[in-house]
Amino acid sequence: MKTRFIKGVTVALAAVLLLAGCSSRSGDTKINADQSKKSSSAASRITVDSSVNDPVVQRVYKDIVEAFKQENPDIDVDLQFPGSEHDNILKVKMAANEMPDVFDTHGWAQVRYGNYLADLRDEAWVPELTDTIKDVVTDKDGKVYALVLSEAKDGFTYNADLLEKLDIPVPKTFDELMAAADKIVKATNGETVPFHFSGIDDWTIGQYFDLMATPLLISPENNEKEALLNGTFDWKKWTPLPEKFQEMHQKGYLNKDVITAKYSDASRQFAEGKVAFVMVNPSFAEEVRKINKDMKIGYMPVPSLVAGDEPSFSGGERFTMGIWKDSEKMEQAKKFLAFFAKPENMSKIANVTMLPPGLKGVEAQHEFSPYYEQYKDVRVFPYFDRVFLPSGMWDVVCKQGTELLAGRITPEKYSEVMKQEAERLRNR
Repeated sequence: MKTRFIKGVTVALAAVLLLAGCSSRSGDTKINADQSKKSSSAASRITVDSSVNDPVVQRVYKDIVEAFKQENPDIDVDLQFPGSEHDNILKVKMAANEMPDVFDTHGWAQVRYGNYLADLRDEAWVPELTDTIKDVVTDKDGKVYALVLSEAKDGFTYNADLLEKLDIPVPKTFDELMAAADKIVKATNGETVPFHFSGIDDWTIGQYFDLMATPLLISPENNEKEALLNGTFDWKKWTPLPEKFQEMHQKGYLNKDVITAKYSDASRQFAEGKVAFVMVNPSFAEEVRKINKDMKIGYMPVPSLVAGDEPSFSGGERFTMGIWKDSEKMEQAKKFLAFFAKPENMSKIANVTMLPPGLKGVEAQHEFSPYYEQYKDVRVFPYFDRVFLPSGMWDVVCKQGTELLAGRITPEKYSEVMKQEAERLRNR
C-alpha cells in the first residue's frame, strides 16, 4: 500500500514536472520570439544626428524623414537634434568609438571625423557634388566623406537699401569697405553704425578674425598656408588683423555697446536701419524679416586685403550627412542618404536654409538666390580655423578679440597669445 502510494506520488510529481517543463519551454519560446522580434526591429533602426538648430529647418528634415519611412517601412529612423551640444556629444562618442549611424560633420568631414566615416565614392549622387564643394569632402585618394546638403559660403550680409541710398558700391577690397564705413557714419551723423559685434556672444567677434584671416594670409598668391600648417608661421603677421579691428572700434565703426551687446540685438538694429553690415550668413535675414519684411538685404563675398587679390567666401560643408564606417546598418544608411539626395528634397533644404545646395541640378528660389548666382565663380576657401589652427583655438580667437576691444590687450599682445596657444595646443 505504502509502495503503491509512493509510486503514485512519483508518477504525479513526474507529470507535474513534465508539464512545468513544457510550459517553461513554451514560455521560453514566446520570450525568445519576442526578443527576436525586438532584435529584428532594432536591426532596421538607424540613428541620425544633425547639427541643425533652426526649428524651421528641423521641420523640413522631419518631413523628409517621414516620407523616407513611408517609402521604406522596414527602416525606422531615430533623428536627433542636440543643438549647441552637437560637437561635444560627437567628441564623447568618438572617444567611445560608438558613433550614430548617420551624422552631420558640420564643417569637419576630413579634419575631425575623417577616420570615423565610411567611403561614399560609389554612391549615385557623388558625381553631382558641386565644383566648389567636392574637393572639401573628397581626399587625395578619392574617398568621399559625406553628402553635402547645404554648402556654406560665408561673407557679409548688408543693408542694400542703405548702400543704394548713399550711393555706395558693394565693397570689393577692405579699403573700399572702410571708405564705405566712413561715409555711413558721416552721412547718418552716427545714427547708423557700419558693423555690429557682440562681446556677450563673442563668436561674432571671432567671425571677424576667421573671415578676414583668409584674405590676409590664405587667398593671396603669396600666402602663409604652408607656414601655418607646418608650425613655422611668424605670428607677427597676424597683428594687422587686430590692428584694423581696433582702428574700426576707435573710429566709431562698431556699435558702442560692443562689449555688452548680444547677438540678438543685431537683427533688430539691422531691421531698423541702424546697422549696415553683419558678418554672418544669410539665415540672419529670417530674424530681420520678422521686424521689417520689406527691407532689401544684400549678400557679398569677403573683401580682399592684399593688393592684386580678389574677394572670396569662407566655407565648406554646412549641413551634411556622413555614415559611421563601423555602422551595422550600412545599407539602410546609404539608402537614407540617397533619399535626402533627391533633387526635390535638396531643394526643400536649400529654400529653408537659404544656402546653396551641395549637389548640382537642384532648383532653389529664395531671396538670396540671385546673389549666389552673381557670385557663383567666386573662390570658396575652407574656414580658416578649421584648417590652419589646432583644435581649441577658436575660443582663444574670440576671447582675445573681446579683450582687445575692452582695451585690456594690444594688437601685438593678441598675436603673442595666439602664438603661445597654437604651440601649446599642437603639442598637447
